[in-house]
Amino acid sequence: MIALVPCPCGSQKLQTACCGPYVQGTATAPTAEALMRSRYTAFCLGQVDYLIATQHPRRRHRQDRAILSHTIQTTTWLGLTIVATRQGQPQQTQGVVEFVAHFQNLDGTGQLHERSRFLQEQGQWFYVDGDILPPLLPKRGEPCWCGSGKKFKHCHGGS
Repeated sequence: MIALVPCPCGSQKLQTACCGPYVQGTATAPTAEALMRSRYTAFCLGQVDYLIATQHPRRRHRQDRAILSHTIQTTTWLGLTIVATRQGQPQQTQGVVEFVAHFQNLDGTGQLHERSRFLQEQGQWFYVDGDILPPLLPKRGEPCWCGSGKKFKHCHGGS
């Protein structure tokens, strides 16, 4: 059940008017970016079935469920930032979304900076794979990505 709460993807919309219908399977993400946001939301909500269903069939593996379940159990997702989107519109068949997802796990806080590739087949977008990129650091004076409310230099930027 999707509650009347802000969507975890950071869109500033209610979950029911954003990623909720995609994760619940009552609608299909219309763009590569919408699929990216909904997959992030699925990680936040522990929706392993959705994550598997939206991974390209040629890229699925027997151990995916166990790996995704472990990640969900050991990771708290703190925020998503879309850095750039190339193609990925409803009339296109390929798309690329670069994003930064901030998280906390047993090792502390961190970020996943990835350039993800998506394919649309028969009206459905699928995550194919992605390239892991170096961490993006906040600009001078910006808040820390961990959500502490402190400036980055006084939090995770203070080595």
